[in-house]
Amino acid sequence: MGMAVGGSGGPKADINMTPMIDVLLVVIIIFMVITPVTPKGLEALVPQPPPPNQKQNLSDQRTVVIVIDKDHKMDINGEPTSEDRLGERLEQIFKTRAERVVFVKGDPSLDFMWVGKAIDIAHGAGIDKVGLMTAKVEAGQ
Repeated sequence: MGMAVGGSGGPKADINMTPMIDVLLVVIIIFMVITPVTPKGLEALVPQPPPPNQKQNLSDQRTVVIVIDKDHKMDINGEPTSEDRLGERLEQIFKTRAERVVFVKGDPSLDFMWVGKAIDIAHGAGIDKVGLMTAKVEAGQ
């Protein structure tokens, strides 16, 4: 606190604001640094069902879906493949495509570990975006 002497009315005490403002600015900077800028999470794509009574176009036929059944067997668009050959097969499929999007559909009783392996293999094969399919999405709900 500072003290002003002189003038009429005697001694007068008032608060020196400069140190208080400095402390407030430092506290604001600390909170800005601590606070995360953007939360990170799993980015998931969901295929949109076509509107009713509409024909499927060429891009719908080119959608790549990896299906994992309850016995851990993998299919790419109905073509059986193994976990070891999944990456090679995805590289072959997407060799000539500009858009690198694949969807993964797992059996409801399947551990997520198997879906995670398929996602990791797809990223390793150079796939930009990996989406997840669920039963409700497939039914159009």
